[in-house]
Amino acid sequence: MVAMIQEVTTKPVPYKLASRLHHPSPSVVSVRDRKIGDGSVTVMAGPCSVESRDQIIEIAQALKQAGANLLRGGAFKPRSSPYSFQGLGETGLKFMAEAREATGLPIVSEVMDIENLPMACEYVDMIQIGARNMQNYPLLRAVGKTTKPVLLKRGLSATIEEWLMSAEYILSEGNPNVVLCERGIRTFETATRNTLDLNAIPVVKHLSHLPIIIDPSHGTGVARYVSAMSMAAIAAGADGLILEAHQSPETALSDGQQSITPDEFAELMQRIDILTRAVNVKEGVTIG
Repeated sequence: MVAMIQEVTTKPVPYKLASRLHHPSPSVVSVRDRKIGDGSVTVMAGPCSVESRDQIIEIAQALKQAGANLLRGGAFKPRSSPYSFQGLGETGLKFMAEAREATGLPIVSEVMDIENLPMACEYVDMIQIGARNMQNYPLLRAVGKTTKPVLLKRGLSATIEEWLMSAEYILSEGNPNVVLCERGIRTFETATRNTLDLNAIPVVKHLSHLPIIIDPSHGTGVARYVSAMSMAAIAAGADGLILEAHQSPETALSDGQQSITPDEFAELMQRIDILTRAVNVKEGVTIG
């Protein structure tokens, strides 16, 4: 006797709004005139910390000339030590806004708390939620009530499901403009700062409609490895990169060891351009 299939059920996912089951087509997030998730490769670059007006404008001009699409920079810095440089705060955001005026690059910067969110929204084009705040649910809800695009970094020890659930908090408050950022997870390996989980690219692409970009600077913590992991991320299908770049990494106030120079960035952008053509990604990286 042959058994008959009477019913087929799909296992529900807890992140309904972030899931492809409820949103089959990929989402495209616009940051000013730049689209993330449309098949092109978006490159965000800049210093870990905004250190001065001249510093951020100078590096922004160099990165723009080399082909960067967005300018990243930290005005509020979550540091492991309370004695480390904590950022310039609103002054740093003002300097970034001046760099945007000088170059036309949209700016992305981290917001650490609800208190500073309204002020930051006056300056930034994209809000970054750092790894340490991935599960700061009140902050995620507050960001979800804004209309600003959000770059949501994966927590140091977060599973992909936990990461998508954090995105769900933002989406559930009405803000659909979420871009995921894989920045490495903490493992037993000590040769690098973190372990850059490139598995996350195909997994997220399968499970979610949200764009995903990769942070090889934090993912490796070593400048000499950034280029190779950037290329690997693009080959694996990432929608973009976020890179730390500094005019003088050896004197940087934070994360100099993982920051590439403007010349190294320009060389990487040329390699990215060749790779995107080779893997038949829609042309989106402009060199020069």
